[in-house]
Amino acid sequence: MGMRLRGAHYGKLRLAPPFGIGFPSTSHARFHFIAAGDVHLQSLEGGTISLACGDAVLMPRGDSHSIVSTPGAPVRPMESFVTTPLCATVCALTDHSPETCRTKDVLIFTGRMEFELDTLHPLVGLMPHIMSVGALLGRQPEMMPLLAAMEREMATERAGTAGILARLADVVAATIVRGWVECGCGDATGWVEALRDPRLGRVIAALHRDPGRDWSVADMAAEMGSSRSAFAERFVTATGTTPLRYVAALRMRLAAQWIGRDQMPIDVAARRLGYASQAAFSRAYKRVTGQTPGHARLAKPALQADALPL
Repeated sequence: MGMRLRGAHYGKLRLAPPFGIGFPSTSHARFHFIAAGDVHLQSLEGGTISLACGDAVLMPRGDSHSIVSTPGAPVRPMESFVTTPLCATVCALTDHSPETCRTKDVLIFTGRMEFELDTLHPLVGLMPHIMSVGALLGRQPEMMPLLAAMEREMATERAGTAGILARLADVVAATIVRGWVECGCGDATGWVEALRDPRLGRVIAALHRDPGRDWSVADMAAEMGSSRSAFAERFVTATGTTPLRYVAALRMRLAAQWIGRDQMPIDVAARRLGYASQAAFSRAYKRVTGQTPGHARLAKPALQADALPL
C-alpha cells in the first residue's frame, strides 16, 4: 500500500474558552489533535462529536467544520486569527497575548495535508467524513505512545517542538488511514479485498507506476499471472469497473492534478500519459471527465482555502 503526505501545514492553537473557530472547506484532508481541554467538532456531514484531551481526528475530504468550546458558541473564521510562523510547516495561533498564561486554555494541534494514496485513491470517497483515532486504539495500541508524545510536546516550548509535532502528526494521520483500510470499514470492502489480494494488488500498483504505458487487458492479466477472462472478472468484482476504464480514469485524474495543481503544460501531460498528440489526449479527457483539459487549469484558482496558512 503506497501512502505519502504532501503539502502538510500545521498550527498550534491556544484558545481561551468560550471560543469557536471555523475551518473552511478544502481539497486537502484536515487533522486535529486535542492536547488540553474539551471541545466539540461540528460539521454538516458528520454532526457534532465531543473531543477530549488525547483525542485525534482526521477529516479525509476536508469538509467545512468548526471547533467550539461549547455547542452554539459564536464561530470566528480561522483565517481571521493572526498566525506566527514557528518553522517552515508550523505556525502558532492564539486569541490572547503570548505572555498571558491561562490554565484553562484549550490546546489543539491542527493541520491540512494531501494524501498521495497510490492504489488507495478510490477509497477516499468511501471514507467516513470524520475518522477518530479512538476507534482504532483497541486494534493499534502502538498509537498510544505517539499521542502521549504529542501531548507532552504541546505542553512545552523546547527547541524543535514544532517540527517534532509535525512529524508525529504525519504518522498519526497516516496510521488512522491505514487502520481504517485494514479494518475493511464502511462500503469499501471490495477495494480492501482487492488491496489484500497480492496478485491483483500487484496489477494495480503496476498501473500507477506506469500509467502512460499502452496497457491491454492481456498485459494486466499477465502481470497477475492469470487468463484474461479470469483477471477481468476478478478486477470488476473487486473494483466495480473494467480494467480499461480504470486505466482511463487513472490517467485523467493524474492529468487533472498535473494541469491544475502543478500547472503542467497540457502537451507535456499528454506525452507523459502516452498520448501521441494533444488533440487525442483532449478528446480522451473530455470523454472521461465531460470537460476540456483547460478547465482543470482554470478551476485551480477557485481553491482559495488551500492557500490558507493552515
